[in-house]
Amino acid sequence: MPNVTFFISAEKMPSDENLSELTEQCTRLCTEILKAKLENVHVIYVAVCHGRGHPAFAEIKYRLEPFRTKHVMDSFMKKLDEVIKCNAGITARIRCFGYGPTEIHALN
Repeated sequence: MPNVTFFISAEKMPSDENLSELTEQCTRLCTEILKAKLENVHVIYVAVCHGRGHPAFAEIKYRLEPFRTKHVMDSFMKKLDEVIKCNAGITARIRCFGYGPTEIHALN
């Protein structure tokens, strides 16, 4: 963890090159701001049939840690918003969900 999932309107899906750069920058934000280990960062893109609202939705699920304060998460979201706009040319709705260790059950 963190798991970053981008749900992007199929019509607005960026090029592979832009997605690659977005992945690198998003990974950097997770390792530098959220202090995640590289092997724990997952970035996924899902093309969706857009119905209403923003053309993209970014959902970040992360493990609660004392150092991931509101200030840290606000900084992370602000910078993530910038890299999404830069690499995808769209404004995404961004939502972060923190989970405590007793709420996480995982394999692999």
